[in-house]
This record gives sequence, structure tokens and C-alpha cells, in this order.
Amino acid sequence: MLSTSDNELLCRVGPGTPMGDLMRQYWIPAVRSDELPAPDCPPVRIRLLGEDLIAFRDTSSNTGLFANACPHRGASLFFGRNEEDGLRCVYHGWKFDVSGACVDMPSEPAESNFKNKVRVRAYPTYERGGIVWAYMGPREKAPDLPQFEANMLPDGQYSMYTIFQECNYMQGWEGEMDTVHQAFLHYGAEKPTDIQPGTAGFYIARQRQAKFSVLETEFGTAYGAYRPAEDDTYYWRIAHMMFPFYAMIPTGTLGLEVRFRAYVPVDDDHTMCWTVTGRNGERPGRAGLRGTGGTQRAGGEPSIQWRPNGTKWNERWRLTQDPSNDFGLDRELQRSGTSFSGIPGGARPQDMAVTHSMGTIYDRSREHLGTTDQLIIRTRRRMIAAAKAFRDDGVIPPGVDNPEFYRYRSGGVILPRSVDWWDATRDLREAFVQHEGLEALVGV
Repeated sequence: MLSTSDNELLCRVGPGTPMGDLMRQYWIPAVRSDELPAPDCPPVRIRLLGEDLIAFRDTSSNTGLFANACPHRGASLFFGRNEEDGLRCVYHGWKFDVSGACVDMPSEPAESNFKNKVRVRAYPTYERGGIVWAYMGPREKAPDLPQFEANMLPDGQYSMYTIFQECNYMQGWEGEMDTVHQAFLHYGAEKPTDIQPGTAGFYIARQRQAKFSVLETEFGTAYGAYRPAEDDTYYWRIAHMMFPFYAMIPTGTLGLEVRFRAYVPVDDDHTMCWTVTGRNGERPGRAGLRGTGGTQRAGGEPSIQWRPNGTKWNERWRLTQDPSNDFGLDRELQRSGTSFSGIPGGARPQDMAVTHSMGTIYDRSREHLGTTDQLIIRTRRRMIAAAKAFRDDGVIPPGVDNPEFYRYRSGGVILPRSVDWWDATRDLREAFVQHEGLEALVGV
């Protein structure tokens, strides 16, 4: 459990908060490229780390990210005219380029130089792999972007989806740290007798509890959760939690899986979850979890649906399954034994149902953590320590100046019981390496 003060430090991300200041040292996924589909397209309202912002793409296809309020008298730039390489406030016609400089002030006399003294707060952006990244920190020269393999692939070789969540970023991120819930929430209805022997699903259903080995790493934390496979082997699920809110979860075969997930704080009470997967959305061996063969769409969510995006602050990438309809909970489906949770649509709405049910910010002084919560404990401690070290002594958080720290892969693998899991998987965890023939290692 956490003290109330540490829980507040961990969860609050607005300007001037210790965790918010830490997160502003990093590049942050801000908006999808396809939300700004063409030059001079309509601006988009987005909220990041508790700040109201306007994203747009100018005539030359450069992306901009402004504070919502025009610096003149505070009118929203969402209503602005996106034209001729700038965003023009409709109130008095002041126009700003993507750097935030005022390039036209038609309401002032022609001889006035006032426009040269006015800027709108603008954050640097960089577009790569379908994501418009934003740097909200104080450096004059932003650090390099994190080298996530799935975000450095050519068009057509990755897939991406985003989901708006009505809870604090930490609750969603902690769900990724908790691999044991997979055996219950997602696959609790599976029986070993119904699953092909020798697959990951078989090993999980045969022994739902797991043992953990947790490490602190240069990028954050990592874990290996292991269960008996055969007499002389273990089935390992290996995953990474990376500063300040990234997860590489253990779906797929270690060495083949190219993906990352980000729990980007919209504000203290809402999160935008990003999932980016390589290999054109196909995940080799993924369907072998239960020995069914074939391939599955990236993320394993074949049936979830989104509401149409709106123009308000929190009207982007909302699932049709949400708290208003109990995430589609079907008690008959639950009672029949077909689904352990009774929530259709796969892992995403199931995860969201339980994390949202805790409230927007859970009071962690009330929890009772067990041995399988080791990664959650270690990651929280590391995040809190890093935020305090940055606040008190200016210690730069892990990964800010080391983009190569993010060049990793996660996944499942079968290993001899006698080996050290971290040392034995070093080459498989290395990104940008072709690992041919690894599907035979385990049907994950």
C-alpha cells in the first residue's frame, strides 16, 4: 500500500506537480497523424497532462500544438482559421505559425510592431510512425525521441489503436504490470482439457498462479513470470515497464513481438491508451495461445467498437463499451461458463471495467498486495523516487537522454529450468534483430 501523500505524488500530473514535471522531460504521444489528415484541416482539441491544447496541420503539412487560449484575450484557438501556414484567431485575426510566433496582427495599425512581441505558447512536435509527438518540457533543444521499434517502421508495417479511459494513468499501467490477472479475467473460463498441450494457454490454464522475478533496469523495471512447462522447462512471460508510462506486455513470442503500449495522462482522471504493433498487425504464433492456428489482428481485439469522435475535450477514441453500460456485462455469458468475466470484446474492455471500477484515482492506502504484485510495488517506488530526485536535486529521469533504452522486445518463451531467465533471453529481448524460426519455441 502507499501513503496518501505518495499516492498523490504518483498520480497528479498537472503543471507544477512532481510527477507532471517528470513527465514533461519526455516526448509524449499527443495526437494520431490521421486525426490531422490533410494540410489546413480542422484543428483538434486535445488535453495532455492536464493542459488544454489545440493541434493542427498547416498548409505545408507541419504540425503545431498550441495552448488553447489566444494570448490576446483568451479566446479558444479551436475556432481558428487554419490557413496559409498558420492558425488565425477568429476574434481579432491574430495569426500564429507552428512555432507560436505571431505573423499577422490585422487589428493593430500597420506601423505597429506589437506582433513581434507576442507569442502563443507552442510545444515542439515531431511526426513519426503515425504519431505526432509533443515535447512539453523546458529545454530549448528537446531530447531525441525514444527509439521504439514499432514506431520506427515504414508505413504499412505497423498497426495502431487508441482508447480513451476514464481513470488515472497509473491504474491502467498497473494492469499491464499484473500478468496473473490474464489467467482469470481474460482466460478464466479456459480448461486445460480444451486447449492444445504444449501451448502457452495450456500451461496457464494448468497452473493459473505464477512465480515472479522482478528487476530494476536502465529504463524502469522488468519481470519474468514463470510456470511449469515440461519436466525440465518453465514457460516465461517477460515484460518491461518503461519510464514514464510505457509497457511492453508479454503477448506473442519473445523475439518476434514488436509492440509497445503507452498510458498517456490526459489529466489526473483520464488516460489515452496507445497500442502500436509491428509486422503489419499480424502477430506470429499469437493464435497458438490455445492452439487454434492462424493470425489475429494486432491487440487481439477483434470485436471492440469505437464511438464516433467528437470535437469536445474528451470525445476522442471512446469505446462503445464504457461505464454507462457496464462495459457490456452479460450475466448470462458469465453464468454459462463461456466467459469468466461476462464482458465481451476481449482484453481491452475487460481491463477497463476493473480499472475504472476502482474510481478515477484509487486510494492505495486501502489495498492489500500479494507476492504477485512485486512489479507494481517496485515500479511505484521507482517512479516516486525519480520524481522526488528530479524535484529536489534535478536528477534527470531514466531514458530522457537515452533513446536507445527503449529498443526492447517482450513476449513468452520456454526455457530450461536451470538457466537465468534474464541472461538467457538477452538476444531475444534485443530490438531491430530478425529472429527467424522462433515460432517453434512456444505457441504464444
